[in-house]
Amino acid sequence: MEIKGIHHVSAITANAKQNLHFYTEVLGMRLVKKTVNQDDTSMYHLFYADEAGNPGTDFTFFEIPNAGQTYPGTGSISGTSLRVPTDAALEYWQDRLTEFNVDHDGILKQGERNILNLRDPEGQRITLVSDETNQGVSGGKVWAHSSVPVNKGIIGLGPTKLTVRKPDATIRILTELLTFNQIGSYPNSVSGQADILVFATGEGGTGAEIHLEVRDDLPQERPGRGSVHHVALRVDNNDELIKWKNRLEEIQLPNSGLVERFYFKSVYFRDANGILFELATDGPGFAVDEDIEHLGETLALPPYLENQRGKIEAKINPLYTKRSH
Repeated sequence: MEIKGIHHVSAITANAKQNLHFYTEVLGMRLVKKTVNQDDTSMYHLFYADEAGNPGTDFTFFEIPNAGQTYPGTGSISGTSLRVPTDAALEYWQDRLTEFNVDHDGILKQGERNILNLRDPEGQRITLVSDETNQGVSGGKVWAHSSVPVNKGIIGLGPTKLTVRKPDATIRILTELLTFNQIGSYPNSVSGQADILVFATGEGGTGAEIHLEVRDDLPQERPGRGSVHHVALRVDNNDELIKWKNRLEEIQLPNSGLVERFYFKSVYFRDANGILFELATDGPGFAVDEDIEHLGETLALPPYLENQRGKIEAKINPLYTKRSH
């Protein structure tokens, strides 16, 4: 049993239309699935990814129209990274973000890597990280119809940053339950507090890291629009997922049990700092109910929700997406 890396990250938006424009037209990601939150079908669930929504490339959003402002703090998934191929790509992004009036900090160093921190229109904290020197989990492939050149585009999820007050509980989850090992650290240039700890799993590299920030000077985060709901980690298949569920039960860690998400299967649990983790299978993937050439163009519902389509469509505002051809 080994965690292979980051599977997806799910965040909150209050405006699906604005969100769609930013992630497809500005960041150039592909909308690979337009569906609803299976636990609350009154809200959209949008999946942005590489050309096919490969595991490790999905940045997803729940639309909660009345979501309030996020007040950053501890007990949170405080940063999401998106991988770009090279340092030259980061220079392209610095110019592009300036052109689109996106709030960003310019190119910085994070350990041995070059990065670029930015905020989306709702304050979502995003880091573009260069894969120039990356060795480890391979990235995805930029969609041919992206608004960004394929040699500059986003190729997947990079490290996820967690911010906690008491690190020991989260470190135990990462290293004693999951299959992460601490591989290093780098200075916290924002707070000047303790170094940020770097944990890796599987093949390692940008697609398989969690970065842990310890802050005792912040209150608990109050999530809202622009916050992250959970981080999902890659499990090879359903048989392995069952083993993970059994392991959670052996150590008496409360969990969701097996959850059918149609595009993958999942188990959810929280650590003592309140971080919500999901373990998710790599398959079957997003082409299970749509042709690969037309992913995300219509409202997709898993079979067990299809009989509610009329009621679901009546509760959500239409969200029009561009066709690929």
